Amino acid sequence: MSTIAAFYGGKSILITGATGFLGKVLMEKLFRTSPDLKVIYILVRPKEGQTLQQRVFQVLDSKLFEKVKEVCPNVHEKIRAISADLNQNDFAISKEDVQELLSHTNIIFHCAATVRFDDHLRHAVQLNVTATQQLLLMASQMPKLEAFIHISTAFSNCNLKHIDEVIYPCPVEPKKIIDSMEWLDDAIIDEITPKLIGDQPNTYTYTKALGEVVVQQEGGDLNIAIVRPSIVGATWQEPFPGWVDNINGPSGLIIAAGKGFLRSIRATPMAVADLIPADTVVNLTLAVGWYTAVHRPKSTLVYHCTSGNLNPCNWGKMGFQVLATFEKIPFERAFRRPNADFTTNNISTHYWNAVSHRAPAIIYDFYLRLTGRKPSFTDEEMEVRGRILSSLRGRDRGKIWRNLNWTYCHLEKSEESGESKVECQGDLGHVPFYSGLT
Repeated sequence: MSTIAAFYGGKSILITGATGFLGKVLMEKLFRTSPDLKVIYILVRPKEGQTLQQRVFQVLDSKLFEKVKEVCPNVHEKIRAISADLNQNDFAISKEDVQELLSHTNIIFHCAATVRFDDHLRHAVQLNVTATQQLLLMASQMPKLEAFIHISTAFSNCNLKHIDEVIYPCPVEPKKIIDSMEWLDDAIIDEITPKLIGDQPNTYTYTKALGEVVVQQEGGDLNIAIVRPSIVGATWQEPFPGWVDNINGPSGLIIAAGKGFLRSIRATPMAVADLIPADTVVNLTLAVGWYTAVHRPKSTLVYHCTSGNLNPCNWGKMGFQVLATFEKIPFERAFRRPNADFTTNNISTHYWNAVSHRAPAIIYDFYLRLTGRKPSFTDEEMEVRGRILSSLRGRDRGKIWRNLNWTYCHLEKSEESGESKVECQGDLGHVPFYSGLT
């Protein structure tokens, strides 16, 4: 067992966003490599018709946790689901549950966030800023807390060309934004949103930047670190290659192209598609949690988790590789043959959207009407294209992230144990972190 895996043994860990994509991969890694950990607290929003325990079993029923069940057969007993709603003040957690969290929590991984790029500013502020503020207040009352790890995004400052591992100030103080969201009505918020976010591409990146400032201002004496992953994609190696459970980000783009819905994309083909596998993000996050708790840095350290500097792949190359894969392994029931072209100006974008997207959708809806079915393809096409455009905005420009606090040196596989070892260097030291692959 590695130094880091051993560190999490016997710990009580709180994970927000544990039912999300990255939260699941993080929880799986912890149970698989540190099966002797004490408990993982997860905040779960109540759902009508489902108990908290049913929600837990639903998460564990995934193929992702198959190896965990072999290593830790009693895994369901080590997950303590707590009813909570991050949209509510104090998360609507019962007094008994709050007391349990305050008394026992050793490590916090704050993964919860809204990742919708077109989310209403009020909702984005609540989940990405206010919830972070409230969690920090709760953390300040935890006598046994050793580290607070905040998961942000490498695009929180995507309005800058060169991005360092520092927290950048925001034009408007987060506290003022939080206060204004409480009394402004939606119409006024809609009107002032473009002015508030300025040169940020959307409310997601804007509120994630605000969240970082909140961490810096209200962290107090807590041992805090911030991890900034870029575009998080499917797993690379752990627990097996290719696991993903959502259509956000690159997954939605690939599916839309593979089904033949998406034929034209406005993006810069030579810009770096800074994708990072989910298990790479989780390995760094756990290493940062260990380092922050053990070495207690004097200031809040920021860690970029990006691939563009070390292993760049541009959008054009990615598109070519994806289309080549579709030739070998086509999707079932595709709308038409996959193909994708990049456009870089308004004229060509409008033309190809009309020819490749809008016209086929109208024709297919006409066919649906003729056959007595409800036409919906035109609306769905517009919604899909809108989401994709929103997800690419700010991500199709060249960015340079400087990795000063850490870097991956190499990955090697032990012939004796069959384990893969990733070694991190930098402020993390020279630390082998065993991933436990077989």
